[in-house]
Amino acid sequence: MSFAMIQSVDAKSKKPAVLDVRTGDTVKVYQKIKEGDKERLQMFQGTVIKTAAPNSVNSTIWVRKVSSGIGVERSFMLHSPLIDKIEITARGKTRRNFLSYLRQRSGKSARLTNQAFDRESVNTLDEVATAVATADDAATAEVVATEAEVKASETPAAAEAAEEVLETEQDTPEAKEEEKLNPSSAAAEPAE
Repeated sequence: MSFAMIQSVDAKSKKPAVLDVRTGDTVKVYQKIKEGDKERLQMFQGTVIKTAAPNSVNSTIWVRKVSSGIGVERSFMLHSPLIDKIEITARGKTRRNFLSYLRQRSGKSARLTNQAFDRESVNTLDEVATAVATADDAATAEVVATEAEVKASETPAAAEAAEEVLETEQDTPEAKEEEKLNPSSAAAEPAE
């Protein structure tokens, strides 16, 4: 198999967007469990002690918790269809990728120093990127992106931001040069 074929297979099997899960994070992993013809979600909460292959289809995290005095570790493949969602509840300060020393510790010595982080922004995925990534072809992706821009411009803050971007684009040397060469396009734009 060529490298290009492997990359195309990887891109198709990846989930559109996965949270930025790091070693030391306290996470809640919601996994789909199928029992007979019923399906339910099971939550596993613990500390991420290791991450592997973050930009691959095989990206994996190892989560550890202590249940009834016994350490329990589970590994989860982030792009697995069985993983419903991952929620980051705390971010710990670490300097390693593999926190194996937590296996020998218990109680206060097993705690990590918490870092301040914006919980809402970390746990929300970019809906536009998700929709564009799941689109079947380029035309559908372009339509989805355009609809998202229109929806974003409906809010006052987003409309102001879009106007600022347009103003900065008009002030560039290329835009001024184009205006000199093509004065009819500048006249067609409404004056404020």
